[in-house]
Amino acid sequence: MEIERRKTRRIYVGSVPVGHGAAIAVQSMTNTDTRNVRATVRQIRSLERAGCEIVRVAAPDRAAALALGEIRSRISIPLIADIHFDYRLALEALRQGVDGLRLNPGNIGARHKVREVTRAAAERGVPIRIGVNAGSLDRTILRSHGGPVPEAMVESALGHVGILEKEGFHLIKISLKASDVPRTVEAYRILSRRVDYPLHVGVTEAGTPLPGAIKSALGIGILLSEGVGDTIRVSLTAPPPEEVRAAYAILGALGVRRRGVEVISCPTCSRTEIDLIGLARKVERALVHVVTPLKVAVMGCVVNGPGEAKEADVGLAGGRGKGILFKKGKKIGSYTEKDLLPALLHEIEAMTGEPVEQKRLSSQRVKK
Repeated sequence: MEIERRKTRRIYVGSVPVGHGAAIAVQSMTNTDTRNVRATVRQIRSLERAGCEIVRVAAPDRAAALALGEIRSRISIPLIADIHFDYRLALEALRQGVDGLRLNPGNIGARHKVREVTRAAAERGVPIRIGVNAGSLDRTILRSHGGPVPEAMVESALGHVGILEKEGFHLIKISLKASDVPRTVEAYRILSRRVDYPLHVGVTEAGTPLPGAIKSALGIGILLSEGVGDTIRVSLTAPPPEEVRAAYAILGALGVRRRGVEVISCPTCSRTEIDLIGLARKVERALVHVVTPLKVAVMGCVVNGPGEAKEADVGLAGGRGKGILFKKGKKIGSYTEKDLLPALLHEIEAMTGEPVEQKRLSSQRVKK
């Protein structure tokens, strides 16, 4: 079923369109010291390989802001500078050629400071993301609402939007994040009925990879299924490329965008006579850098495996000491257990034209 997306304005972050029907863009953020250009560029390039389309870096001081130009010149995806409190850092980031700002105008002081930033951003066509987090709301708003409830988050966001609009600035996108799913979802629902600016969706401080991915999948998935959201970040306590892979897994599960390999595997049962769990993990590791959209099945039973996974592009099903390879449910070969994984990787490499992680396996001769 096709998801009907909320109609929003179109902005551009560098060359990446956001909103008004554009593909939902995947973002992440570096965790390096921005002043260390070499380390930051290295991490951004790893994000690029994972499929990241927009990257954000912190610019907490002038040295970090001055490093942005060199970083931008050495990467291929748009760069957003994360600025707090000091408008001079925003101005420097713009001079350095960033493609976007993450900046709450209500936190940078007098109106003339906001005006300087918005004029400089408008001259360059650079959008500003207003980012509201439930954990850092203004005390007045908290008292008014009795706590960091969704309505308080929305009021905060609209207050920041109003400041920019008074300056005639409309290259805006907005995020409203809490560390729990219900508040996050409700805040976005309310805001989506109030404005037509594009929305950056995510659950903040989601946690370590497993619980964080689950929490993010619920929050982001619910909103995207309702047509809310134009760009996403999965926030994990993990290496940043894991955020990107999780984001594409969410988009793929919803049928919104497909990138890379989706591994489907059975939960095992008493019929399983191979190390299916270990095999599935090996398949995932070997294919982590393949970008061609592909559904790969790892099944533990040669009796039901091909039939249950007939929608997979390619897959294997194991038995006692042996197994079969199949495509779209049709058997294409039988192999000994030790040759089963190399045969699958060889087939995937032939189908995609991309080298797999365990390249030596893909080129190894296998016996049918």
